[in-house]
Amino acid sequence: MRTTLSARPENRPSRGFPRIALAAAAVLTVPAFLVGPSAAGVSGTTPTAATARSSTATATATATAGAAAPVSSPAATATARVSSPTAPARAASPTPTPTSTASSTATAAGLTTEQTRTRSATITPAPRKPRSFCGGKLTFGTVNSCGLIIGQAQDSWTLTTTADSDVLYLQVVEMSGVSLTIRVNHQDGWKACELSAYHEYLEQCRLGPAGTYTLTVSIKGGSGKGAYTLSVESRRTPSTCGQLPADAFSWASAGVSGTLSVGSAARCFTFDQPIGSKLFIAEPHERDRTGLRAEITDARHQWLCESHYADFDCTLSSAGPYRIFIQHIDGKATAYNLRLPRISQAVGCPTLPLAPFGDPGAAVGRGRLEPYERACHSFTTTTATQVMVRISPSSLDWRLYDDAGRYICDQGSVEYCNLPAAGRYMLLPWSGSYSTARDYQVAVTPLHRVDGCGASTGTSWDQPTLQVRLTSPVQATCHPFQGRAGDRVVAYTGPVETIEWLVDQSGTRICTNWSPNDGGCVLPADGTYRMIWSPSRWVSDSLDPTYQVQIRRLTDAAGCPTLVPGSYDAAPALTGIRCRAVEIAEAGDYRLRTVSANNNAVSSWMYDREGQRVCLPGRCAVPTAGRYTLVFEPQGVVENHVEHAAALLPWAPSGCATVSDTGWRDAPHRDAFQVAGQVNCLQLTSPTGSRVVRSEPVEGFADRRTETRLVDATGTEVCDWSNTNSCALIGQAPFFALIHGVINKPTATYAMAFSRVDEPPACPVLPRDVETAVTTGADRFVVCFSIPADQHAAMESFTWKRTAGTGVADVSVFDSQGRWRCGRNGVEIEGTRTCSLPDEPVTVLFETDGKDATYRLTHRDASAPTA
Repeated sequence: MRTTLSARPENRPSRGFPRIALAAAAVLTVPAFLVGPSAAGVSGTTPTAATARSSTATATATATAGAAAPVSSPAATATARVSSPTAPARAASPTPTPTSTASSTATAAGLTTEQTRTRSATITPAPRKPRSFCGGKLTFGTVNSCGLIIGQAQDSWTLTTTADSDVLYLQVVEMSGVSLTIRVNHQDGWKACELSAYHEYLEQCRLGPAGTYTLTVSIKGGSGKGAYTLSVESRRTPSTCGQLPADAFSWASAGVSGTLSVGSAARCFTFDQPIGSKLFIAEPHERDRTGLRAEITDARHQWLCESHYADFDCTLSSAGPYRIFIQHIDGKATAYNLRLPRISQAVGCPTLPLAPFGDPGAAVGRGRLEPYERACHSFTTTTATQVMVRISPSSLDWRLYDDAGRYICDQGSVEYCNLPAAGRYMLLPWSGSYSTARDYQVAVTPLHRVDGCGASTGTSWDQPTLQVRLTSPVQATCHPFQGRAGDRVVAYTGPVETIEWLVDQSGTRICTNWSPNDGGCVLPADGTYRMIWSPSRWVSDSLDPTYQVQIRRLTDAAGCPTLVPGSYDAAPALTGIRCRAVEIAEAGDYRLRTVSANNNAVSSWMYDREGQRVCLPGRCAVPTAGRYTLVFEPQGVVENHVEHAAALLPWAPSGCATVSDTGWRDAPHRDAFQVAGQVNCLQLTSPTGSRVVRSEPVEGFADRRTETRLVDATGTEVCDWSNTNSCALIGQAPFFALIHGVINKPTATYAMAFSRVDEPPACPVLPRDVETAVTTGADRFVVCFSIPADQHAAMESFTWKRTAGTGVADVSVFDSQGRWRCGRNGVEIEGTRTCSLPDEPVTVLFETDGKDATYRLTHRDASAPTA
């Protein structure tokens, strides 16, 4: 009997894995039954077709199962023979091929000896394509909603544009926490753009040739689920485009109102204006935090400007007609009000009269600015001029344009503008980022006019101070004076900061910076000049505020009391008027100290005859003999009756009294200050390299009466005793103590003593663990003790207590090199100071306030237990 199986089993759908597995087993069994002895016929040769099928199947099974070919079980073989359909016989090959011979041999062996067949392959179902629930055709201006996008699904949307090089406004609003990605591809397959953002976003996509584009929406990362809305609009062929009325370009216009629907990509309006016009995109603009913005394009559909660029100014630099697209960055339903007031050839601007100096009267522009809003005021000049712009509150911004819309200046010009020609100008106040509405006032004063100026004044330092009453926060004040070529003049105003200008008779500003700190202003010619000024801020809580003005001449200064170099320990003159005419007989270095009547140090500058600054207080190097001018307090008004003192002394001290450096034993030095600014001097006897301590009988810091600095023979400062416990004498001997009074104590008596501590002085030894009685008084306010190295521990405590009299004291300890180790923490009735001491002799100074008293003083090992 001849058995023939079909070459390929049928592919039938299966409902479960067992049937699929069974089919797989059957397929793997087929090669064992395609060849065998009965199939070969009389000649024993296998038909070619059967041989080919057998070879292929055998190779497949071998590759799948490994080196050993699987063999069917008898049951499986019988089943296969019964169920297989009969195939027609084919002609036998005349000559057996090697392949057929090998197959026959293997098959014969398989039929003779049945082997157990093992399963070696697993069938994996094909992955299911992610299901998309949304997609379809997009129409410009229509909002499309998708209720579900999930996992790796890709929603496919199509749109058709009839214009080449179109720009697509695309708005996606994501309705859940997933982030979407959108790819825009042309119908030919090339990618136009890919957009990706978080939650809501408004994007633009530049397309290529006209035709159909596919928008593929997917979830970024391929996981999660969400929903979204999708809307597109065309820049070249928008769905609708309304016509803006003419009054939309007026500053008085109420605007064109409407509402953007949820998810809308853009709303289009068209308009026409003269080429070169400058517009202000008043509304909408992105900075008002509503999310609205606007974009303007020209006749070629090219971008011109956006509302969040260039401070919202837009110049129509190419031909119209124009389009403006209103958009919301997040796709929210938002009401808008479109206003495009024109800056060039502006209409709807209130006329602002030019203001005089002094009270501006009715020449004041007023209004109320909402956040990010601008207003417009126009004024006209009959000549090219310089103008002063005043706005209140001063924190508001402003810009000035000519009638053609060309920028002239702004608040960064320090309220000063050059108008290049006669004509009409537009002043635009702006509220900036303030979150609340603000009322404002503005005024413009031309500098070439003199109406409203005050009476002429002089430049002598003893001239009375000008008193000016301000009636308006936008007022500008003018004061004429006569000057000569080369004069260097300065001005002072108060009580608040002001802006001052100096102009010549024509109103031209001649100095951009003429404050006293910058040396004032040099006048170019003989003639009449005017100082123009206004307060930089308005004191709103003052009723009819009054300000002071002084105009003074630095070169050949007139009206100043005379000052000549003095000597140490001499009292300087204390007089009124804020300057001094300084007469220097010999060039050199001087010590300059300038103070107020209560002995408080004040700022000052010394100028030469040309008005150039020479020096500040401190070391003053005078280059040549001659006359100089010293000015107190270079900032602000100082009335003539306010007194100052100036001490001008040789830099290197001389003629000073000598003082002992064993003040703990000798009588203290006593002296007094007769007037504010006085500097006294003492010469020390200690050599270079030694260390000295200064003691002064005070009850505390507030009781301090002197400030003392130590200088060497050249006048170079060695130390400041206001922050030094012991002073190392470094430099050229002899050394000098320069002493002056403290603030609010211009006249005072004082006492002080100096003690050398760099080597153990001949002070009595302070015994250990023994209470030592110390008696102090006015002539003995510092007491000295020594402690040998073998009579103190590494950590030692010093204790004192007052037992009689009144007063307070403190202990200070110094090592053998005179370096401070501890103490000087503040005088007390009793106390303890604990010190870390080196293995060497130390010096102990017991300092008091100079009152008659008796103290009990002891020291002990701080690490030893107390009794």
